[in-house]
Parts: sequence; structure tokens; C-alpha cells
Amino acid sequence: QVQVLESGGGLVHPGGSLRLTCQASDSRYSIAGMGWHRQAPGKARELVAAMATGGATVYSTSVEGRFTISRDNAKNAVYLQMNNLTPEDTAVYYCNLGLRSRAFTPSKDYWGQGTQVTVSS
Repeated sequence: QVQVLESGGGLVHPGGSLRLTCQASDSRYSIAGMGWHRQAPGKARELVAAMATGGATVYSTSVEGRFTISRDNAKNAVYLQMNNLTPEDTAVYYCNLGLRSRAFTPSKDYWGQGTQVTVSS
């Protein structure tokens, strides 16, 4: 079964940057839509950024201008560049990928298990 593998989380000081990476484990699958979500302790999971198949993007108001979602089809990977981080960005970040194994077939939704991002001085 294809898996979504996340990396890049860690501890960073306020104002610092991190780049999260999300990659499908099986190269036979291609990425359609994609998104990043996060969940802080005691809070519900929320959408951070998303990109549709055609490339249109949406961002949470709280991260717009600081975070950038992108993809690299050649590497079968997606990224979340996180700049000017604040303590309020501390959360577990989850990657969500729409994957398809064949062209012109509907994609299926897959979730990573999350990577911890902690912003603290």
C-alpha cells in the first residue's frame, strides 16, 4: 500500500524557517491535489495550505505571506516552506495527498502520520 512520508519538522526559534517534505512511497503513483494541515494541542485540525491539481493554491489567513506550498512532480514530492515562524505555529503538521496510480483515473486521499513543529525560544 502506498504511504505518505513526512519529514522536516523540528525545533526552531521564533522568526526561523523550516521546510516540510511529503513524498509518496510508491513512485508508480502521481500526485493530484495536495494539502497541509496542522493540529495544536487542544485544538482541532485545521487547513494550512492546499494546492489543486491545476495549481491553484489556498492558504489559511494566519500563514498567508509566510508559508508557501509547492510540488515537484519529478521527485513525487510536495513541500511546505515555513518562514517567520511564531510560537502559534507550533503543531503537528499533516500532509494530505491525492494520489492516482493511472492516468485519467480518480485520485484517492492519503494522509501522513504527522511531523512535529515546535517554535520556542
